[in-house]
Amino acid sequence: MAAVAQMNRYPDMTNAEMTSALSSRLGAPGEQLAFGTGSVAVLYHLLQATCEAGDEVIYAWRSFEAYPIAVPVTGATQVPVPLGPGAVHDLDAMRRAVTPATKAIMLCTPNNPTGPALQHQQVIDFIDSLPDYIMIILDEAYVEFITDPGGLRGLEAMIGRPNVVVLRTFSKAYGLAGFRVGYCVADAKVAAAVRAVSLPFGVSIAAQAAVIASLEAESLLLDRVADLVKARDALAVGLRDLGIDVPDSQGNFVWLPGGSHTEAYAAAFAQAGVAVRPYASGGDWDGLRITVGEPAANTRVLEVAAMLVGPTAG
Repeated sequence: MAAVAQMNRYPDMTNAEMTSALSSRLGAPGEQLAFGTGSVAVLYHLLQATCEAGDEVIYAWRSFEAYPIAVPVTGATQVPVPLGPGAVHDLDAMRRAVTPATKAIMLCTPNNPTGPALQHQQVIDFIDSLPDYIMIILDEAYVEFITDPGGLRGLEAMIGRPNVVVLRTFSKAYGLAGFRVGYCVADAKVAAAVRAVSLPFGVSIAAQAAVIASLEAESLLLDRVADLVKARDALAVGLRDLGIDVPDSQGNFVWLPGGSHTEAYAAAFAQAGVAVRPYASGGDWDGLRITVGEPAANTRVLEVAAMLVGPTAG
């Protein structure tokens, strides 16, 4: 409320208080942090600071839908690599896709929209097998929801590897999507380059105050995350009990494979009053991302899914 009362003034362009609060929370120096209006904006700034025409950027597909939009903005060439079995990143195939023109590789964990988390040691081995002039971008927008003990620990992966950058956001677990605040943790020189191309005054007064308040209330946050994770796992089990091949999700959503039926499935959910996110492009990874909701909504998802598979079950 105090911050909103000051909305006639420009925000702190250096994000000083927010930087200090997040630096204390992560144990990372403030000079390694750069903010933007959501992690997607920070991704844009990061690519703009490092890529140009003639460069190549590798990413898994299907993955975060902003990747194929962000890369061409820089003039670079996008190199999508199909997901492997289980809807996970095919790191071997991604390694084979590397050429002398490769400037950056983006790894999304847990993968949005399919859900699985990358494994820590596999990613470390992957990074260490590549030339260190290639920037490795670890997109951890949903990191707070990961319960897999073997899951990637991005901040640890950065240690001794200045070419590794971690992207995170306050839009998901922190519940501040409307405030639009994301950030990267990177080598100080990389973070400075991101700040240099970022729009000035991008993070509003109210958004900065909301981030600080959320960091101060982290115990409540973790309780909410724990409840959501339980509901996520129960929803995944319920879908599997219906005979649906649901990948292991480590986000706040589950992936329902749809193939050529994706649009029809989405229409059935909409008719039942459930909003889902369809991905239908005629590719191998068409399906629905279903965000975990209130108990009644999760129950409705299972009811609709049972009707969808009913005619072909057994």
